[in-house]
Amino acid sequence: MAGDGPTRARRDQARRAAREAAREAVPDAPSAPRGGRPGGPGDPLSAALRRAGLVRLLVLGLLDGDEPAYGNRLIERIRELSGGLVTVNPNTMYPLLRTLEEEGLAQGEWEHPVRRSRRFYRLTPAGARAREALRGEVLPALDEVAEAVDRLRAELAPAAPDGPGRSASQPSR
Repeated sequence: MAGDGPTRARRDQARRAAREAAREAVPDAPSAPRGGRPGGPGDPLSAALRRAGLVRLLVLGLLDGDEPAYGNRLIERIRELSGGLVTVNPNTMYPLLRTLEEEGLAQGEWEHPVRRSRRFYRLTPAGARAREALRGEVLPALDEVAEAVDRLRAELAPAAPDGPGRSASQPSR
């Protein structure tokens, strides 16, 4: 068909973009800083956590919950859990879910098997093992960010001794 060339090129381009978005959410993937959008990949507060695999860990954790786990709901839950610090867009979430499925870490099924609708995901036993291994890599990065925020808070809003933000063991400035 004459129209197949441009259609195929657009489809290939979309696939490349999807793979790149999935790599962005996978640990050890090179991350190119983009913009300064709060909670996005270029945000300095969340960038280190993303590189450590935070989004992947959050998704693996949320797939083990009691609520239905589908792409848009996972995006909402991550935004809620992080207070907006970490945002994930559909161009990252859906390729990540497909990657987790391909790796055997998640299993998906359509809400309505006859027609395409929402795809619900759940964690597999291999996904639970991967989640625990990834937790050991992400939590130290999360602790580093928390400590940095605590230092900033102490510097910018020092409290009276024994007040909120400063313990009796912390020296005053």
